[in-house]
Amino acid sequence: MHPSTRFYVRGLFLLGMSAVFVQWSFAEDLADGAKQNLPAAFDAGWKGQKTCEVLYELDSVRVGRCSFAPGVGHEKHFHVPHFGYVLEGGTMRIRDAAGVEKVVTTTTGKSWSSDKITVHDVLNIGDTTTSYLVIEPKTEAVVTE
Repeated sequence: MHPSTRFYVRGLFLLGMSAVFVQWSFAEDLADGAKQNLPAAFDAGWKGQKTCEVLYELDSVRVGRCSFAPGVGHEKHFHVPHFGYVLEGGTMRIRDAAGVEKVVTTTTGKSWSSDKITVHDVLNIGDTTTSYLVIEPKTEAVVTE
């Protein structure tokens, strides 16, 4: 494993472990609108197939890898505040809760984070498989939109 990757993975682990001690409050973050229950990111898939696998789990946090071959996506789902790391970059079409689409080209070794609940679906529109490591606190939140 490349030294910088090892650094990021250690940081991800520490971030995930810190979630054990954090109490999240999601009520004010829930979207208004139609009453459709959405799956959490690790529970969502694509056309009946899983796209994410849980790699590490405690009562309060999950770490997973989500992989998308060309033409494969991730049905509409939600993320609680989370951290992500790009294992294999690629080109994804992302559609947010409002239906706004954007094309994002991710770069291997880059990371992102969100401090609120997000809702989206994605589709790999590139020519290569893309994959991500995602760390999220576990919650009993049910997100509707």
